Amino acid sequence: MILDRFKLTDRVAVVTGAGRGIGQAIALAYAEAGADVVCAARTVEQIEDTAARVRALGRRALAVPTDVLDEAQLERLVRTALDELGRIDVLVNNAGGSPPKAALETSTRELEAAFRFNVSTAFALTRIAVPRMVETAGEGSVINISSVAGREISPGFAAYGTAKAALSFLTRELAQDFAPRVRVNAIAVGSTVTEALASVLTPEIEKTMVELTPMGRLGSVEDVAACALYLASPAASYVTGEIYGVNGGLTSLNMRMPRAFD
Repeated sequence: MILDRFKLTDRVAVVTGAGRGIGQAIALAYAEAGADVVCAARTVEQIEDTAARVRALGRRALAVPTDVLDEAQLERLVRTALDELGRIDVLVNNAGGSPPKAALETSTRELEAAFRFNVSTAFALTRIAVPRMVETAGEGSVINISSVAGREISPGFAAYGTAKAALSFLTRELAQDFAPRVRVNAIAVGSTVTEALASVLTPEIEKTMVELTPMGRLGSVEDVAACALYLASPAASYVTGEIYGVNGGLTSLNMRMPRAFD
């Protein structure tokens, strides 16, 4: 049956930023589809909560405290996954982010930090994990969580938008490097209701964002998780090097930011 192709029975997924929001939703979706999940993030209590929810779905779970900016911790994350669960089939590079900020107020150091957090960390973990993925599972899937800000331009997103654009291009490059054994795809996420967005969301800002979104609503973490499940599953076995938009049809950003000389 076609629905069987969306199952991840007995596969092992590593998800960064899995303590809350999109990362947690992806971890739970994978567990529902039959996968065991390695939950990585800096906040121990959050990943332990996600791991407990995975176990409640009948799957194995590990909570591995990880700062993705520390490559030694990325090495430990992969080693722990292999030691405890024996294989890696799926890697989701979800950890990342950077707040919008006017270009003239953004320092070179902040630009470099955004690039490191959103691009370099994903590259480092992928480079560590992919050889072991092929060694233990024979094939695999890498999914990078990018952003609509990486392909649509707007004032205020010089650092974050550029970093996510680089992550999307890196996705396409690595798909060529790793084919046909490991597929590499990304999701260009739009405005999604998470704690991070809620911290800046006023009723007025939300109203404007909804009005500027063709689908007439903000996204949910489950919207993103559904796409991540597809990309991880055998249903997407002929898909690599793609950047899937889960953003309500945005062709421009729906958060209005001032220009430098308004």
